[in-house]
Amino acid sequence: MGKLTQRLSDATRSGVYRSTGTAEIEDAVRGTRLDLAHVALGGVEDKDGLLGRLAQALGFPEWFGGNWDALEDCLCDLAWRPGDGHVVVLDGGDALGVDDMGVLVDVLSSCAAYWAERGRPFFAVFVDPQHALALPELFRAKGAAA
Repeated sequence: MGKLTQRLSDATRSGVYRSTGTAEIEDAVRGTRLDLAHVALGGVEDKDGLLGRLAQALGFPEWFGGNWDALEDCLCDLAWRPGDGHVVVLDGGDALGVDDMGVLVDVLSSCAAYWAERGRPFFAVFVDPQHALALPELFRAKGAAA
């Protein structure tokens, strides 16, 4: 088991992170009991578009209410998703407003804490090759400067 696989399997390390790409994450999850979901946020500019894209990518149930509270409710349930833990990769989202991005990160952080308390990993990872987001790195790519 590689270091990234170990990290993603460790509920105590659950949280919201950034990464420069997705290939290493996909490799780390392959062959595990972790559920990997990709959320393409390209072109999303507002809360409604964001919530719709998340609902579609994660297969939210019909009762999803399309608001921040309902997002948190769904992310803290995920009974319809397979796996012993969850890795949500969010790609794009450059057009999303600062306020909406801030609330999204807060909701994801709250859900990560919820799952960690229950001993199940939950990782939300923003693909951020420009290091624009003030989030910790999920991992240091091989050959990256220290």
